[in-house]
Amino acid sequence: MRRLFRSDKTEQITTTTDNVLQPGAHAVDFTLPSTQGDVLSLSDLRGKPVILTFYPADWSPVCGDQLALYNDVLPMFEDYGAQLIGISVDGIWSHRAYAEARGLSFPLLADFEPKGAVACAFGVYDAQKGTCERALFVLDGEGVIRWNHVSPSNINPGAAGILAALEALGT
Repeated sequence: MRRLFRSDKTEQITTTTDNVLQPGAHAVDFTLPSTQGDVLSLSDLRGKPVILTFYPADWSPVCGDQLALYNDVLPMFEDYGAQLIGISVDGIWSHRAYAEARGLSFPLLADFEPKGAVACAFGVYDAQKGTCERALFVLDGEGVIRWNHVSPSNINPGAAGILAALEALGT
């Protein structure tokens, strides 16, 4: 359990990452609206590694930096045959505008209705904030989680951990 405190320290806010799906677990299948088509199901991507990046919100500065970095290193992810997917609770229209404005060339999925259902299934939904945690999952071709990482919402986790996890898959 992680405890966060507001700057005035008068109210404690608790979020839990105790339920985060761990390496070795099978990822929960889902189908969500995508910026690159009608819908995308995780099961559609079986047979190749998948990188799931849950992020708090479109248009936030840290999310913008994180997703722009991933867009820049996308060819490196693709060298491992991996598909990158971004997921947040923002709606598909926000995702489309955001992806276009930022020049993102990977799908963003809207975990909008029911709000945060997929993030909850992965254990990375913050009900108090109504957003996803900033979390990464690398799945193998069979949909098994091989690596995960949850960052504070104000920290860009970078791409080194993802690349190391893909290297460890031996793909």
